[in-house]
Amino acid sequence: MCADCVDRYAAFCPRCATCGLGLGLATPRCGECLRDPPPFTRTVCVADYGFPWDGLITAFKFQGRAELAGLLAERLGAAIEAGAATPAPELVLPVPLSPQRLAERGYDQAWELARRVARRLRLPAQARLLQRPIHTLQQSGLHRSERQRNLRTAFMADPRQRAQLQGRRVALVDDVMTTGATLREASAVLLRAGAASVDLWVLARTPDSAPAG
Repeated sequence: MCADCVDRYAAFCPRCATCGLGLGLATPRCGECLRDPPPFTRTVCVADYGFPWDGLITAFKFQGRAELAGLLAERLGAAIEAGAATPAPELVLPVPLSPQRLAERGYDQAWELARRVARRLRLPAQARLLQRPIHTLQQSGLHRSERQRNLRTAFMADPRQRAQLQGRRVALVDDVMTTGATLREASAVLLRAGAASVDLWVLARTPDSAPAG
């Protein structure tokens, strides 16, 4: 991805510091996060979900293009460094796939991003501390309320690894944040398991004007 494309398609825009939603004005929080604060503290994202990110992420996630992980992780790492949080997270985790989805796909796209970003930032990363033992419906195509119901009890923290969470600031990595239902549920599980805070690192954020899905 050349510098001109980065400048054009990953240009800075004002975003809600909590959920990463693009805003028209430079304001610290969007109305939704003020009304219903999410369990996560902060979101870093590269760009809105649209051209060319939608095509790249679809190829990476659904079409076996695992080699795109390096390019996408590079952009995510740059965005994280540009908006470095204080204090910084101490542990990097991916949003996990269920065993069935992992078998279908052959790799966990969130882990492919998380391990590369963690290496760049010299942070520890764990692939299986947060788990998704229950196979649920694909979130895409579900409305907000359906997404929330679909995710109840979907995640768990591995009891054998919970000691690694205690009092630590966690960064949770995923490819796309749409309604935020998945990331809300995963963050809440990590906090209940002992994490001090959860930041989100995502490649793309669905704009508020896009249809809910």
